[in-house]
Amino acid sequence: MDSIYNALCDIVGKEYCSNLPEEIYIYSYDLGTAEPKKPDYVVSPRTVEEIQKIVLLARDKNIPLVPLGGGLSLAGLAIPQKGGIVIDLKRMDSIIEVNERARYAVIECGVSQGQLISYLKKHHPNLTHSEPGAPPAATVAGNIIIHGQGDLAHPYGFSSDMVLGLEVVLPSGDIIRIGSCALGSGWFTIHPLPDIGLFLGWCRTTGIITKLSIKLFPAKKIRGTGTFVVEDEELIPEIIYKITHTQIPEDIIVYSRAIPPFAKGLHHITVNLAADSEKELEFKQELIWDDTLGEYIKNDLGGYLGFTKELERPQISKTSDYKKGGGFEYVGGIMPIDTYPQCYIRGREISEKHDIPYTVTARIIGLAHSMMFAWTYAFNRADEETIKKAREALYETDELVIELGGVIWKPGIYGQRLVMDRLHPGTKNLMKKIKTIIDPLGIMNPGNWELL
Repeated sequence: MDSIYNALCDIVGKEYCSNLPEEIYIYSYDLGTAEPKKPDYVVSPRTVEEIQKIVLLARDKNIPLVPLGGGLSLAGLAIPQKGGIVIDLKRMDSIIEVNERARYAVIECGVSQGQLISYLKKHHPNLTHSEPGAPPAATVAGNIIIHGQGDLAHPYGFSSDMVLGLEVVLPSGDIIRIGSCALGSGWFTIHPLPDIGLFLGWCRTTGIITKLSIKLFPAKKIRGTGTFVVEDEELIPEIIYKITHTQIPEDIIVYSRAIPPFAKGLHHITVNLAADSEKELEFKQELIWDDTLGEYIKNDLGGYLGFTKELERPQISKTSDYKKGGGFEYVGGIMPIDTYPQCYIRGREISEKHDIPYTVTARIIGLAHSMMFAWTYAFNRADEETIKKAREALYETDELVIELGGVIWKPGIYGQRLVMDRLHPGTKNLMKKIKTIIDPLGIMNPGNWELL
């Protein structure tokens, strides 16, 4: 008899624990190009207390723990690099509180993007959150943990900038809270208490976030998208600077891709606008298209493709699968907007080198403070050769991000090593000390951010 398996069954119930080969296999890989690694057990807890008991068991037996949200990072961040227990958090899916007046929501770590969108539409139609354009099954917490961004990144910033409170189970088994919730004062702010930034950006190597509070924002009555096209990539930083200066759009995305062929070499700037009245929407359209971009049209440098109302929120993930067999992975880089021309040119070269139709996308974060530039590489899941080409392209792009002075977003193992090789020695040493104190056995998602 397997004593670990039996102990896990005692914690969560036999129906939510498995060591069966066919189920272990499912949790050994994600949808990207990372090599599969098998866990020893999979467990799906429902409560914070169950998570705490699992952590205490793993600590006592020195077994690796790998928390899993939606499993859609594509970068291998939840693949069990050293086996152990995968903790599937999808059952932790309660929306605990929505405060309409203070515009925040308290949710459990397994709440999905689609679930929160549907809940707000039904119960709080005047509120919305920054939605990343990922598949609906992606979790809200997962996006925040990797410093993700959504369709309100302009002007509100990264999704992790919208956190108002956290509950976390540490590798010791202790449960902590950060923010006003630590005082029992509600979940409305993470300031002005000491900011313990140990759990965002660490690939779940420092603890398991179980609850979080996030900012919500006004949901306008009318939404639509206008598209502006230019051929010269050198114009993009200037145009973005001018559009963001208006402080009007909800979301700004720039993209160029090889398919369809007639769009190849063109740069599409999509501007999402939202308003509570037709009069407000007309004013915003006039300010963007006439006052801000009119000079480019008059000088034959760009063209306005029109404005469409009542569109769904942008689903960026739907645009990138160009290979028979279905599959894509991308490298995201947090970059200065001035690097857009180099990002486009060099990324297109990498794609063409590996016989992959190029797709590049930039989402503007803040008031042009940075952009999340993504280079996407499609592959056929049934064709190992296309997977190999995509993996090589991804590695080259990780290197390109560093070369151009950017920061790799949610890096896989290869990208993490590139970052650590260049990390300031004082910063790296502090991270080592923190990791040693908080997880001395190294049981939390080992293989990621290995600094020791």
